[in-house]
Amino acid sequence: MLLTLVIVYLLVTIAIGLMAAKRVQNSADFAIAGRHLPMAMIVTTTFATWFGSETVLGIPAKFVNGGLHGVVEDPFGAGFCLILVGLFFAGKLYRMTLLTISDYYRERYGRVVEVVCSLIIMVSYLGWVSAQVTALGLVFNVLSNEVISIPVGMVIGVVSILAYTLFGGMWSVAITDFIQMIILVVGLSILAVFAADQAGGADKVVALAISQDMFKFWPEPHFKDLVFFFAAAITIMFGSIPQQDVFQRVMSANSVKAATHGPVIGGICYILFAFVPMFLVVSAMIIMPEKATALMAEDPQKVLPTLVMEHMPFVMQVLFFGALLSAIKSCASATLLAPSVTFTENIWRQFHPHQSDKQELRAMRVTVLVFSGLVLCYAIAMQGTSIYEMVSGAYQVPLVGAFVPLVFGLYWPRASTQGAIFAIVLGLLTWGLFMFTPAGEAFPAQLAGLMASLGGMLGGSLGPQAIRNTQASHHKIATA
Repeated sequence: MLLTLVIVYLLVTIAIGLMAAKRVQNSADFAIAGRHLPMAMIVTTTFATWFGSETVLGIPAKFVNGGLHGVVEDPFGAGFCLILVGLFFAGKLYRMTLLTISDYYRERYGRVVEVVCSLIIMVSYLGWVSAQVTALGLVFNVLSNEVISIPVGMVIGVVSILAYTLFGGMWSVAITDFIQMIILVVGLSILAVFAADQAGGADKVVALAISQDMFKFWPEPHFKDLVFFFAAAITIMFGSIPQQDVFQRVMSANSVKAATHGPVIGGICYILFAFVPMFLVVSAMIIMPEKATALMAEDPQKVLPTLVMEHMPFVMQVLFFGALLSAIKSCASATLLAPSVTFTENIWRQFHPHQSDKQELRAMRVTVLVFSGLVLCYAIAMQGTSIYEMVSGAYQVPLVGAFVPLVFGLYWPRASTQGAIFAIVLGLLTWGLFMFTPAGEAFPAQLAGLMASLGGMLGGSLGPQAIRNTQASHHKIATA
């Protein structure tokens, strides 16, 4: 019965998404909803950017094992990413009327930087979308009492998302996000109240968390602990800023006010509401202590689904899996769309510069289909990897390769194409050196890469000017 209701829910969301697809008349409608979304929808769709499988399943698993210190990347880093986007990036980028974030790199630095940054952004989505696909497989596996295997569940999930994203693009994503986020917030809130009652009161849940030091946030005052903590905090906080999914939401707004205020409100709401799944998992430690302990040792991501399936009435089960699917689908649909639009606009167009808008729209849809297949294969191959780790690892590459050129291009007039190229190359090379050698155990790879990228930008941009000034000085001396 529960599985049947979940399937009905999937069909309803597909129907809503297909109805929204009627609004798509051109590539701008498909990519950024024609820049028509009001403030309320920007808030819900930016909130939905992050509220995916890792928030409901991954973050609570990390929280019970490492406390708040263990979840600095997400939700704190992820939430502050949206806040920073709204405060410092949305207004400037919105006024440029671009279709993708990579269009900015072309306008500021030229074709080479555009293509390289596009590839960086696209690759980073493999881990992010795969985490959502993995969670979908897990949901169908749990709901069917393991009759549906996780890989088959992944296929079902991808097809259900593809059914409306393929046709409706950002319009379908935004409208389904709006509905699914309402279901998510209401469902998890009711579930939290019910779980608190079963645990003997919210005060007992909080007391258990305090007794096990789960609210500890700051690391030990040692250099290695501090530097790894800082690196974890900035991975998603900075690494997600030069990303197409965040950019699409900003550019879809119908005004500068919606573009700048929406992400800030969405980010604050995300940080606050991410505590609800954490509360639920701590409740599970009281409601089913032995089972919870065993699952935390085996696979902490299964604690919440098991609590709901074994200790909650049927109505609560419907609410939970409805909320979980809402979180996953809203997140996955946008992150399937983002790299596909980037590829079509910033790489495919290089080889087909004279294609019509209708041809570009068709190319975007074909790319969504192809990327979905790649993500599905990658998710199946990566089975067993933590959802949280798949998400956090996805954003190290844009952090070291694309973040510095974006920030300096917007805020430093002297940033040059050579500086951007140096920043990208040095950032990626340094990150790779630390990531794949023992050096990464002593110093975080993403922070080393970011520092090298910063040095590349400064050296590449200031170096030629310094050389010209030196040559001019020598010439004056020689002339004198």
